[in-house]
Amino acid sequence: MPINEFRAIATFSKAVELGSIRRAAIAQGVTPQAASQAIAQLERHLGVRLLHRTTRRLALTEEGQHFLENTQPALAALDRALRVAREAKDEIAGPLRIVGPRSSFAPILMPLLDEFCRSHPDIQPDVQLDDGIGNWVLDRADVGFRIGASPDEGVIGRQLFPVQMIVCGAPGYFERHGVPATVDDLASHRCSVFRHPATGKVSPWYLTIDGKLEHRSIQPALSTNDTELEIQAVLAGQVIGQLAAFSVAGHLRAGRLVPVLLPQVSAHIGVHLYYGSRAAQPKRVRAFIDLALARLQDNQTYVLSDTELRSAAQAWTGRATQGAAGGAP
Repeated sequence: MPINEFRAIATFSKAVELGSIRRAAIAQGVTPQAASQAIAQLERHLGVRLLHRTTRRLALTEEGQHFLENTQPALAALDRALRVAREAKDEIAGPLRIVGPRSSFAPILMPLLDEFCRSHPDIQPDVQLDDGIGNWVLDRADVGFRIGASPDEGVIGRQLFPVQMIVCGAPGYFERHGVPATVDDLASHRCSVFRHPATGKVSPWYLTIDGKLEHRSIQPALSTNDTELEIQAVLAGQVIGQLAAFSVAGHLRAGRLVPVLLPQVSAHIGVHLYYGSRAAQPKRVRAFIDLALARLQDNQTYVLSDTELRSAAQAWTGRATQGAAGGAP
């Protein structure tokens, strides 16, 4: 029978400490027969006798004394390591590894991190933002955020909020070029497209047509692999774009951008939070997941209602009409 050296050494050490193999067995949750057998196997494995046994007491042999002195430091160090690991599981402190998308996600993540770190100053965030779909295990992530489905099996996913894709532009653009009334009108407009930084592929526009999601390839006046640059180009009135609501909700609500083609708004994907089994998670990870769900799940800051979209479009139409009337002779 193969010997479990660590178990046998631990049983031997505990028996010496407590003065009894029976007591050592109780302390380790095994039967006295199993404990006695483990020590006997260890002695045969080493080829020396470690203990003198009588019905009433134990005594170390000379070899047993030397063996105990040599193994006790290692056993004590292992006990300390196990104790530290158990205690760390219940502390909200230490490293917190987070992965997420680079595109436009920092403004969502940073307020969450700021609140968490202010409440738990001993947390050490390690944040990796990348638009490429990484490997959950290789990234050694505690928590992951993704737009769309997770690439990994065996992780738990929770949708935080849907990602609305809204065709929009700056008021100045529409004053110069007019407003597209139909999807076909886009062919005569200056449009932007997003080129995925990991693959180099151009993303189509995702449009709702007759209740179904369609992918439309757009002839671009501007293509970029940086969402912030695309947003700035749309704000500057250079192009119109199909932008994610969570990136531009504030601009739409403030009137800096105007939504168009409202029936074609799509929300086919969502921002998701991913994590492993909660049963084995350190307390710091569980606490961050709970905060993320409390602050971001169904957060209407990043989603515009149909009423808001119509109001934003109508507000600009009203201003444009008044401006045209005021400029008439």
